[in-house]
Amino acid sequence: MKLARPAKKPPEQWKNEILDAAKELFLSKGYEETAITDIMELVGGAKGMFYRFFQSKEEVMHALGDRMFFENNPFEAVRGHSDLNGLQKIREVLALDRAEEEREEINTQAISILKDPRILATAIEANRRVLTPLWLELIEEGRRDGSIQTDYAKELSELLPLINFWLMPPLFPADESEIRHKCQFIAEVLSAMGLPIIEDEMYGRAEKILGNSKEGKE
Repeated sequence: MKLARPAKKPPEQWKNEILDAAKELFLSKGYEETAITDIMELVGGAKGMFYRFFQSKEEVMHALGDRMFFENNPFEAVRGHSDLNGLQKIREVLALDRAEEEREEINTQAISILKDPRILATAIEANRRVLTPLWLELIEEGRRDGSIQTDYAKELSELLPLINFWLMPPLFPADESEIRHKCQFIAEVLSAMGLPIIEDEMYGRAEKILGNSKEGKE
């Protein structure tokens, strides 16, 4: 009896199907409960095929987060809104980012792997490389239209991608009241530096982090 040969697919199709399967399983079972064999069983390929594209499950999580961001890039969504000034676009980016529930869930699950210093360093570098230029573009736009008045555009664009890491309890242990206090601190610091992002926008992000952290402990 001859064994059926695996379907021939272009490498990019295999890679995308692995990411699709990982996303489905992470959202339904959770990252920790999903094994590489589970992913490849859903894809319909051998485990060796996984390692042609990814070195680990952590790398899949990182690649999946990147793909989900670029598929629904909030910075691109606001770029063509001529009815919004720079500051309004920044607030809209924050609102759109919070509204992406699946990406929020994947990002929350990724918090656990950020305890690995190597993975954390990779995530910080990716945020700096991708997000800093996007934040800088909006801050500079706000400076030109007068909605943002700051001498620290570059510094703020480098700081903003780091805030989420500081709000993560697994990385910087904090209870609910301490995280709320952090949000107040962030809002006041940004306002003093010429970027008045209201506290409610900071709280919106913190509420999701707190809620998902509690669910992970149950």
